[in-house]
Amino acid sequence: ADPQTQALQLLFGAGGIYASFLYYGSLQEDVFRYESPDDGSKFTMAWFLQVLESGANVIFGTVALIIMGLTGNGNVSADGDDGVDGSTRKWWGGTPNLPKKPFISSGFSQVCSKGFTSLALANGLSFPVATLAKSGKMAPVMIGSLILGGATYGMREYLQVLAIISGTAILSMSKKKSAESESTTLGVVFILLALVMDGITGGVQKRLLADMKRAKVTPQPYDLMTFTNLFMMIFAILISLSLGEFTKGMSYCSHNPKMFTLIWKFSMCSAVGQSFIFYTVARFDPLVCSTVTTTRKIFSVLLSIVFKGHVIPGKGWAGLALAVSGIISEVVNKVQGSRNRMKSKTSM
Repeated sequence: ADPQTQALQLLFGAGGIYASFLYYGSLQEDVFRYESPDDGSKFTMAWFLQVLESGANVIFGTVALIIMGLTGNGNVSADGDDGVDGSTRKWWGGTPNLPKKPFISSGFSQVCSKGFTSLALANGLSFPVATLAKSGKMAPVMIGSLILGGATYGMREYLQVLAIISGTAILSMSKKKSAESESTTLGVVFILLALVMDGITGGVQKRLLADMKRAKVTPQPYDLMTFTNLFMMIFAILISLSLGEFTKGMSYCSHNPKMFTLIWKFSMCSAVGQSFIFYTVARFDPLVCSTVTTTRKIFSVLLSIVFKGHVIPGKGWAGLALAVSGIISEVVNKVQGSRNRMKSKTSM
């Protein structure tokens, strides 16, 4: 594509990611800050929320695969021997003979990460602190790689992670204690669990792609979206039912229709945002998408502080600046690394 077309494609993809996930973050915060006008109770059913969010993604992904099949854009084997009858192939655009078992562990780790993040917010951790903390997901990945994989990292990587973690901690401890904004110990525990699950998810996803390669199958983005979220939904249903959250969540939403509207919008933003991520990855280097999604978190934090009434003292702003500098340094480091790899390839 010519430079002008590429620029328009990047603007469309990046703009879609920013719009979807900035609104997604705002709605997520609204969900856990909402108070019922009847009794002042708050929404705390994090696993029920994951049922609806992953369910919306399954519906969106399934519709996309059906459209791809009907329009002839789906994956069909060259010899036509894909184990699926011709009438089905006309409407289903998914990858033939796609192994489903590898999606089980991926779905479990991802729904746990999202569920623990929601539980952190439900237990008093402020949205800015939770979002910045999630940006430090490289920490558990590094620890796991050092212990299990014998990996080595440069001083810059250690400083980046230290800046993000330290800045987040400073911001968290500087928050003025109140009923709404106190970062509780339980909230911190849940966000740490979410980070651990993020670290596990990285390894699980690598194994999933390796399993697909061994099976000589190349999944489409909407295959990944649909089946990962399908197992996320299954695990979320099982957990929410076992904890009694499913019926409590349904009851809360029936008594508070505004909450159901918030969750519906939140879930649709998740599905639309993932589609824009797939669009961007398909047309540009994954690093471009990673840069967009990472910088989006910075704007989510700033918008939350400005529009959601968070009171940040001077010490807190210093912590925020430190964490943001770590995030930006990480992005710059990735860009420089990608350029160096490209130069080494062209010089060979």
